[in-house]
Amino acid sequence: MTVDKELEKLSHSTPPAATPEARARALAAAMQAFDTAGNNALAPQGNAKGWRQSSIINWIWSPAMNKKFLAGSALATLLVIPAAGYLTIELTRNGSPIVDQTEIAGNLSRGEASKQPVAVAPQAPAENGTLAEQSVVDAQALQDKETPAVAKPGAARISEFDANDIATLTNKSEGSATALGAAKRSAPAAPGIAPQQQLAEPMAAIAPSPAPPAEGRVQIQLDPNRERFANTAANPIKSVATDPVSTFSADVDSASYAFVRRSLTGGAMPDPQSVRVEEMINYFPYDWPGPENAAQPFKATVTVMPTPWNHDTELMHVAIKGYDIAPATTPHANLVFLIDVSGSMDEPDKLPLLKSAFRLLVNRLKADDTVSIVTYAGNAGTVLSPTRVAEKSKILSAIDKLEPGGSTGGAEGIEAAYDLAKQAFVKDGVNRVMLATDGDFNVGPSSDEDLKRIIEERRRDGIFLTVLGFGRGNLNDSLMQTLAQNGNGSAAYIDTLAEAQKTLVEEAGSTLFPIASDVKFQVEFNPERIAEYRLIGYETRALKREDFNNDRVDAGDIGSGHSVTAIYEITPKGSPAVMNDDLRYGAANNAPAENADTARQGEFAFVKMRYKRPGEDKSALITTPVNDSNAVAAVDAAPQDVRFSVAVAAFGQKLSRIAAVDSYSYQAIADLAAASRGADTFGYRSDFLSLVRLADGLSQR
Repeated sequence: MTVDKELEKLSHSTPPAATPEARARALAAAMQAFDTAGNNALAPQGNAKGWRQSSIINWIWSPAMNKKFLAGSALATLLVIPAAGYLTIELTRNGSPIVDQTEIAGNLSRGEASKQPVAVAPQAPAENGTLAEQSVVDAQALQDKETPAVAKPGAARISEFDANDIATLTNKSEGSATALGAAKRSAPAAPGIAPQQQLAEPMAAIAPSPAPPAEGRVQIQLDPNRERFANTAANPIKSVATDPVSTFSADVDSASYAFVRRSLTGGAMPDPQSVRVEEMINYFPYDWPGPENAAQPFKATVTVMPTPWNHDTELMHVAIKGYDIAPATTPHANLVFLIDVSGSMDEPDKLPLLKSAFRLLVNRLKADDTVSIVTYAGNAGTVLSPTRVAEKSKILSAIDKLEPGGSTGGAEGIEAAYDLAKQAFVKDGVNRVMLATDGDFNVGPSSDEDLKRIIEERRRDGIFLTVLGFGRGNLNDSLMQTLAQNGNGSAAYIDTLAEAQKTLVEEAGSTLFPIASDVKFQVEFNPERIAEYRLIGYETRALKREDFNNDRVDAGDIGSGHSVTAIYEITPKGSPAVMNDDLRYGAANNAPAENADTARQGEFAFVKMRYKRPGEDKSALITTPVNDSNAVAAVDAAPQDVRFSVAVAAFGQKLSRIAAVDSYSYQAIADLAAASRGADTFGYRSDFLSLVRLADGLSQR
């Protein structure tokens, strides 16, 4: 147990930086070990003598660097600088051979020299007992957030030598090369601010070799399919006789729909685990009837209709509309932008798109709202302290200066952002951290459970959370969902500037201004009318029956004007679609109570909803009975928005490979959606029809 505690303590500590001497010794040991191994191996790259092409450098390098009297002398400079230049030419001319990154990582973790033909310095013990840094290649490039999930063996890689690091390693004195190398390693006060400015002079100082290409960094092509999604099974069919109550948390997120769209427009069917049907349904604006005033912030509208994909079942469609706060009465906002500026964000659909998205949001805010900016990349830093939107140019300038670089230390950034939000807290206003990331955290506490704990602790301060995902390649959707669901928050995926406009401008009220927290639904089905039911979606939002009345249990939050839709596929009693046999001894339990009135016996179900007003700890209850007055005889008789949302539900289930819709074609889905498209002011529904056609075509391949 003591050892475990010590290991846990060490896992959260940061090792001190290695000294130049340690870096030099590590490099020399690596190259010498490589030559020793290479002489006993088959000839690499067609060299009959079994040497690597640049091994002459090691004949000069190793003796020089292993002699302390040469390590800091002028003679070392005369010998090593030309050697470094020659090595740079050789590597850039011949290219680095294909290597297995997994083996390199394994060797580094054991402190061994890499046996692969690539110029990577292993981690070696330094004088202070810590591990030395990797030296020849850009350490940032290999230790960036892509490192935990490395490329598959045999995948192509493009390697470019960082000549600045060579100069740094070859001089332990206070000469020019060391000073220039130190300039590169010194990080700015806030990570993410123009690191390229620190690289220009060191790169120019290396002579006489030609300048290395593309900023002098090692570039590694990574496996693009590293997204992480929660592995959840679809909701099963449940028997009303044994399990009549269904309980779940509200979900107003829309991330899944945008990710599905990104996959389909990119020419690939989405990962079934990336499809959350409720988020696809709730992506679209609907004209559900809303409450007349804020005294009761929600109104429920229930429709029972035939199921388009199964004539023997019905759908119970529950639509909730939240009260829409008028723009003149919106509370003051205190927003903290927590922005991932790690190296993996250096792609057009990541940090550049993120910056454009936040510019749109800033232009939407009122002059007396407050904005702060925290960035994280290895270490967290405050780019902008709380600033009123009246100083808009200052805020936009801070956004424009953000640049990518470093590994992903998200936990420290989360802590810093919440501290800043608490510092500028607005009583009776909106206090929200807006986390924008490609979703990976690999420095400091990085497990979903660790970050969940941090978020749960900080939500008690009355600060909400919005998680915005960007890009492809290493999107950690599972973690984004964990953070949003446990931090009084919501999650969205921004794949285009148009999506940023929808999420942060057109729907800013519902995105930023909460009207209720811990919103829960509970539906009780009447065994006299309904034999079985299946909740479509909400798999990650399921709650225990007893959680509904427990105000300490966290649930979803709903913003101004938000709409929430839940759809059950229900099987009437006596239908041939019933999957479960009657209970031999359950008849007495299913018999109606003698004192039950006729109206209650005739109900399909009873819908209950609990919610808390912002800042309150005790929940309120809204109930709605469902009976024959809610039913329509045909699909075409259902309201237009109901039919369109059912088409989206069918599409989401088909992408999720739910067996219930196997026989319902993409063309049938498109026909149902086209017939109920309606006005479509923003074109969202037309885009949906395009996605259905794309999926139909891709499924035929």
